[in-house]
Amino acid sequence: MYNRFIMLPIMLSLVAFTMACTPAGPNQKNIETVMASTPTLSSDSLAKETVYQFTVNDLYGKAVSLDQYKGKVLLIVNTASECGLTPQLKGLEAIYQKYKDRGLVVLGFPSNDFGGQEPLNGEAIGEFCSKNYGVSFPLFEKVVVKGKDACPLYQFLGDRERNGKVSAKPMWNFHKYLIDREGNMFDYFASTTGPDSDKIHQAIESLL
Repeated sequence: MYNRFIMLPIMLSLVAFTMACTPAGPNQKNIETVMASTPTLSSDSLAKETVYQFTVNDLYGKAVSLDQYKGKVLLIVNTASECGLTPQLKGLEAIYQKYKDRGLVVLGFPSNDFGGQEPLNGEAIGEFCSKNYGVSFPLFEKVVVKGKDACPLYQFLGDRERNGKVSAKPMWNFHKYLIDREGNMFDYFASTTGPDSDKIHQAIESLL
């Protein structure tokens, strides 16, 4: 019994000495060195595409960054002045007036892609829409919305791999995309789904 009590402090001292002399293991200084040298992912590398990355031109050719609409719900529509669906402009204005104070903005993008039904350009488009349908929501420069020559915004809107939600390219004038307050794709509506549709109103209400 005497020998056991004598040996115990000696053994404990040897253990302490061994630990002090042992190089840092993977759970000590080495792991700190690895962590310090490991690159961290930046927020940019994790960011996904939104409509805010795009810049478009207004009817006067002035560049407009869509990031100015951050925090808004957006209804993006390709318009035309000589289409059978052109009267939808009146309904789009009505929906804009109904919800704009709650954060909705309608964005109109004239296009001549379908049946050559937008022969006007620039200010003439704005004058037509305002005079005939009372349009006050933002209208932009005439763009291509389909095919390989589609403008960058519409390439994003129609490609699920980029917008993360839908693959739905415009099939005709007045195709509609609904964007949430963070700039993400939320839903789309075919040309024949008019602005007075309960489906559109319910979707907008869910985002406001």
